[in-house]
Amino acid sequence: MECSDGVVHYLSWGFIVCALAYLLKQTREHTPYGRYVDAGGPPGVTFPAKLAWVIQEAPCVLVPALLLLTTDTQPGLGRHMLLWTFCLHYVQRTFVYGLLTRGRPTPLHIVVSSIIFCSVNAFLQSHYLLHCVHYQHSWMTYTRLTAGSLVFLVGMAINIHSDHILRRLRKPGEIVYRIPQGGMFEYVSGANFFGEMVEWVGYAIATWSLPTFSFALFTICSIGPRAYHHHRDYHHKFEDYPKARKAVVPFLL
Repeated sequence: MECSDGVVHYLSWGFIVCALAYLLKQTREHTPYGRYVDAGGPPGVTFPAKLAWVIQEAPCVLVPALLLLTTDTQPGLGRHMLLWTFCLHYVQRTFVYGLLTRGRPTPLHIVVSSIIFCSVNAFLQSHYLLHCVHYQHSWMTYTRLTAGSLVFLVGMAINIHSDHILRRLRKPGEIVYRIPQGGMFEYVSGANFFGEMVEWVGYAIATWSLPTFSFALFTICSIGPRAYHHHRDYHHKFEDYPKARKAVVPFLL
C-alpha cells in the first residue's frame, strides 16, 4: 500500500476540528455514560462494562495487526517500534483494563461511536507509520524520541496505577462512590485521565507528526473535561473532599 498523503492530512485535521467541537460540547453537558447515565431515564440498549471496553478498544489492536500483515513495505525499526508503542497501550486497555473493570453498563451509542473512532484512529496512526514516514538510523539518538518515549511510559504507569486504585474503591457489584486516595489522586481528581493524556502527549513528541498531534489533542479535549466533571461531582458528593486537589493538571487546573 502506498502512502495516501491526502487521507492522512484530512483525517488529522478532521480529528483536530472534532476535538475542539467535542471540547465545546462538554462545556455544556456530560457525556452520558458511567456515573452520568440517568438511571431514571428511558430504557435503552446497553453493554456490560467489560464487554463494552473489549469491543470498543479492540480495533486499536486489530487494525494495526492487519496492516502489519498486509503491508509490503520494508520493515523499519523506528516505524515498528512506534506502532507497537501505540498498540501497547491498547493491549493493556482492551485485555487487562477491559476485563478487570467494574464500571456501569455502557449505552449502545457510546460503544458504536468508540468503535468508529478507534477504527479510524488506528488506521490513521498505522498507515502513517507503516507507509508514509521514513526514519534515518540517526533518528534513534534524537532527544525528542527519548524524551517522548519516557513521557509515554510515565503516563502509562500513572494511568495503570490510577485504574488500580479506582478498582479497589468498590467491591464487585457495588455502585457506590468513594474518595480515591494515593498516587496521583493526591494531586488531581482525574489521575487516570491525566495519565492517559500524558501518554499521548509523549507519543506525539516521540513521533513528531500531525496524526499523533491530532490524536493527543483529541484525547485532551475528550477526557480532560470529563476529569473536570468528576472533580466537580466529588465536591458535590463529599463535604470533606480535599480542597487542594486539582481536577486534571497537578497544581494548575
